[in-house]
Amino acid sequence: MNDNTGVFPENHGDLAGSVLPADVPAAIQIAVKFRICGSLRFLSHAETVRLFQRACERAGIKTVYSHGFNPRPKLSLPLPRSVGVETDEDLLCLRLHNLTFDIEDFKAKLSAQLPQGCELLTIRVAKSKKSIQPCMAAYVLMVQGEYFDEKLKATIKHVLASEKLVLKRRIDAEGTTRNVEVRGFINTIEVDRENVTVECKISPAGTIRVDEILELLQLDHKMLAAPVRRTSVKWQEE
Repeated sequence: MNDNTGVFPENHGDLAGSVLPADVPAAIQIAVKFRICGSLRFLSHAETVRLFQRACERAGIKTVYSHGFNPRPKLSLPLPRSVGVETDEDLLCLRLHNLTFDIEDFKAKLSAQLPQGCELLTIRVAKSKKSIQPCMAAYVLMVQGEYFDEKLKATIKHVLASEKLVLKRRIDAEGTTRNVEVRGFINTIEVDRENVTVECKISPAGTIRVDEILELLQLDHKMLAAPVRRTSVKWQEE
């Protein structure tokens, strides 16, 4: 453990320590990595937040609440997941009152309250005054064989060669759209057999959406052999 940061480093996906140090402050931030698959991929972002709120309540985990007329638990998912997308490495951030029990016990209690298709991976104590934000994510598209052809490869080549790509983005329920330049959000597109992996930049200005990636590649969900999967998210503490 690095004593200067107060963060438990991850060791091949395992917790580096099982008991929190005595000098942890009364309110601490916990970063929980988890995966979503199966039918749970159809939960919306708000529904996923509520899933964890209820799981914490049932597990007896005392989260810190906001102030005001409508207090809410300080719990967030920094990278909203599109409906229908599986994720190998998502992140839950929550603030807790002084944690006095074994962190493995914390993981066991929370895991016991989560439905099938939601699996906790790692838990660590984050810098209490820092927000954790995503800066990159990769999406894997498994394309059906009949659509994995020269046309798709040519489309990928065109996207990568383009200096600017403008799409119409829907911004409200009424169908209002605005033009969005998305080329700057695409780092790389790699092809491996029937998988297309798109690495996307995430910044305060936003990022490209999954439906926009499919539009650029001239694909739709019917052409895919499996659900879109988000992988390899990179996080930074600001």
